[in-house]
Amino acid sequence: MTTLPKNKELILFDGVCNLCNTSIQYVIKHDKQNRFMFAALQSDIGKSIIEKHGIDTAKIDSILLHTPSQKIYYKSTAALKIASKLGFPTTLLAVFLIVPSFIRNWVYDIIAKNRYKWFGKQDSCMIPTPELTSKFLS
Repeated sequence: MTTLPKNKELILFDGVCNLCNTSIQYVIKHDKQNRFMFAALQSDIGKSIIEKHGIDTAKIDSILLHTPSQKIYYKSTAALKIASKLGFPTTLLAVFLIVPSFIRNWVYDIIAKNRYKWFGKQDSCMIPTPELTSKFLS
């Protein structure tokens, strides 16, 4: 498995989901501190982390945040933790962390379950541009 630099957090995302890819492009654009690296859940590193942490991809299949301390956040918590590091005004979304996760994840799951129907799906994982290749692990 490729090791993650000590000061980076890894966002694992559904590489064929249009909503997920658009979200990743948003994160890249607003990650002024260069905190994040990215990998598709379908990639070798994605599969390795999923296996290492015993994650059931039937229940969690859209976004994971892997921290340097080996902690994994998923679903709405991952999305809000990522948002909290993207600067104003996106960072304001972190206020929703006070909402109990079972409520946040209920909403998140509705969107995740319908993401292909509402936003579409690609035939293959996103291929980063040459300028962004260093931000992606495979």
